[in-house]
Amino acid sequence: MNDGMVQLNKVTKAYGSFQLGCSMEVQPGMATGFVGANGAGKTTTFQILLGLVPPETGEIRIFGKPYTELTAKDRERIGVSLADSGFSQFLTVRDVTAILRNLYTRFDEARFLEKCQRYELPANKKIKDFSTGMQAKLKLLIAMSHDADLLILDEPTLGLDVMSREAMLEELQEYLDSEGTGGAPRSVLISSHISSDLEKFCDDIYMIDRGKIVLHGETDVLLDSYGILKVDERQYQALDRRYLLAGMREAYGYRLLTNERRYYQENYPDLVMEKGSIDDILILTARGEKL
Repeated sequence: MNDGMVQLNKVTKAYGSFQLGCSMEVQPGMATGFVGANGAGKTTTFQILLGLVPPETGEIRIFGKPYTELTAKDRERIGVSLADSGFSQFLTVRDVTAILRNLYTRFDEARFLEKCQRYELPANKKIKDFSTGMQAKLKLLIAMSHDADLLILDEPTLGLDVMSREAMLEELQEYLDSEGTGGAPRSVLISSHISSDLEKFCDDIYMIDRGKIVLHGETDVLLDSYGILKVDERQYQALDRRYLLAGMREAYGYRLLTNERRYYQENYPDLVMEKGSIDDILILTARGEKL
């Protein structure tokens, strides 16, 4: 693990019976998705990564440095949007602008206010009077407002309608495609319960379950190679199960996850096979019986 923008190597943390054990990496120029059920360990991982919670063991590096050695200038290269944090609800966009002006040397005030106007975020209205979607837009615009090289985003599209999500993802893609410090590539680490957003935006995806990374792969490869077989009892008994990863009983028989979709399409053409979405893979990996 030598060249990633973000590196977590065998990071552990315990809360009662919950045990986190996580290794992951975000490469320069890439958008990396982070998915898992509620309580799987996503928030704890983000908190550890940002230095909000100390790990028990393991190594954390950002921009190639141990997190504890990051300078104020290094930290300014990170933009953050967390689902459960933000500015005081009694501030206005104009108040937030003044705070950001003092916090970040690279804060682009004119561009920030222009984008707030574009997305109908009134400059003099208190944040507490914003809708959930408006607050989500504001947090994301704040994260991108100071020309950061790395965005760490926890549920940034939560509360947004379909059109607003599409607009914010376009903003993120534009950000990712632009140059960072000294012409270097930018990176994004993003979690979301809306898997379709990650499927469209992310280059690769990590899946966490009960504190452990259970799956990692390039998004296109995952969506192309994984599939869902739907079979009755007779079909299940006759099936070659070498490439089946997990399964669940259903009213009709079984719902089965495979990472060799083409093998079953070619050898069992009469069976019902569906392409596996990120949601399908997550549910069957986390809740299905291992085969």
